[in-house]
Amino acid sequence: MNDVEMQKYIKKVRDEANEDMERYLGVLNEATTEHMKAIRESFIDTNRKLDSHSEMIAEMKEDITVIKEDISVLKDDVSELKKDMVTVKKDIVEMKGDISEFKKDMKEVKGDLKKKVDYTEFVTLRQKVSETK
Repeated sequence: MNDVEMQKYIKKVRDEANEDMERYLGVLNEATTEHMKAIRESFIDTNRKLDSHSEMIAEMKEDITVIKEDISVLKDDVSELKKDMVTVKKDIVEMKGDISEFKKDMKEVKGDLKKKVDYTEFVTLRQKVSETK
């Protein structure tokens, strides 16, 4: 094999290797492109989910703010109710005393009424006394 034949052979081998390399790189490029496409779609889906979650979190923050304000109002209302209950308890104690006193008074009135004579009985007794004289 002389130089010319050797160079032809080298050129042929190189051309075959170049063709194989081009095919290999083409397949590799397609596979990489498909993988990148899948990664991009996954990234887009993840971003959508993050956006959705961000919106939900913002809504929850607003709801929590409203709930905190409502709780504050409820705390104030409960505090006011506690004060009112103290007043009610005092009033009930006072009413118990008044009712007890009223009961005593009613017993006296009942006793006094039992001692008193009916007007018609009084008239009858007066006539009897007058007759005996």
